[in-house]
Amino acid sequence: MARKKNEVQPMRPDVPVYPIGVAARLLNIHPRTLRIYEKEGLIEPAHVGSRRMFSANDIQWVTCLRSLIHDDGISIPGLKKLLNYAPCWELADCPPDVHECCEARVDRALPRTLHRAGDTAARLEAKEEDRKKRKTAAQKKKHRASG
Repeated sequence: MARKKNEVQPMRPDVPVYPIGVAARLLNIHPRTLRIYEKEGLIEPAHVGSRRMFSANDIQWVTCLRSLIHDDGISIPGLKKLLNYAPCWELADCPPDVHECCEARVDRALPRTLHRAGDTAARLEAKEEDRKKRKTAAQKKKHRASG
């Protein structure tokens, strides 16, 4: 009789609880692949001493990352550049209801709204303005599709 796989969830998805070997097993990849993604700057696991520890959010992000690389055929250098211009949910075409509740989303994109260079507060304000514009555009698109 086949054993049922129990999905173990940490109390909070942002708590790093999985060492690299366990994370690799959960993702069905080699630990070296996770090290490569870290070296390329695509993931940032927590370091406890000399050990890399991954959270459930990290696991979810690597799953999305692998989908972009293998299913969509985007190279690692290409993905790094794209993440500077668009958040992950735009690259992966995640619907708004999915990306709004996704805790693993990655947004390294530079704000598209004009702001003063070097002013952190202005940059954050510009990013928020961009987010509002995307949300409004998504709502308009949804409204047009339904009516």
